Amino acid sequence: MPRTTQRETVRELLDEHGRTYAHEAGIRLRNTPQPLYRLLVLSVLLSARIRHSIAVDTARALYEAGLRDPRRMAEASWQERVDALGRGGYRRYDESTATQLGDGAELLRDEYKGDLRRMRDAADGDLAELRRLLRKVPGLGPVGADIFLREAQGVWPEAAPYLDAKALQGARRLGLPDSSKALARLVGEGDPAVFAAALVRVALEK
Repeated sequence: MPRTTQRETVRELLDEHGRTYAHEAGIRLRNTPQPLYRLLVLSVLLSARIRHSIAVDTARALYEAGLRDPRRMAEASWQERVDALGRGGYRRYDESTATQLGDGAELLRDEYKGDLRRMRDAADGDLAELRRLLRKVPGLGPVGADIFLREAQGVWPEAAPYLDAKALQGARRLGLPDSSKALARLVGEGDPAVFAAALVRVALEK
């Protein structure tokens, strides 16, 4: 039986797992303020040690509660945020996360007028600086910053190819190279964010 080539492995991977977490959460990602903010919130939620499906459901619940931009998130009461998190099933971390989301919204309003594109401009193409600025958002540590950039690379191309440790773990499980440049060559003109998310899903499979 002929061996499966790496490009065939990538095609099969994308056929089975080819969707971003933003897409799963109902976020039509564009380089505009609201979708970027919703991705930031999703990244905070995904950072916790909780099932990804719960984080995705909770991102949807926050959106349905109207907490879809920094102004609305900051102006909501702490209890309103707790209640929305609970409706999404995010109960283990609901109280601390409600505080983080409120503080993060205030930071974005104060420093970037609620627009993450201003943070991108402040980094001036320096990916390490952008990652540092993201990590200043409450609840968004190294893992959360990786999640955000992994998903945002489709609309912020200076981040691509962004394949963090979890994505590279998935690549190794599939027998693919664990070099970002080699993996980027394999995916070619495909969406790097979709490819990275698919690799992460493989890494998380039991």
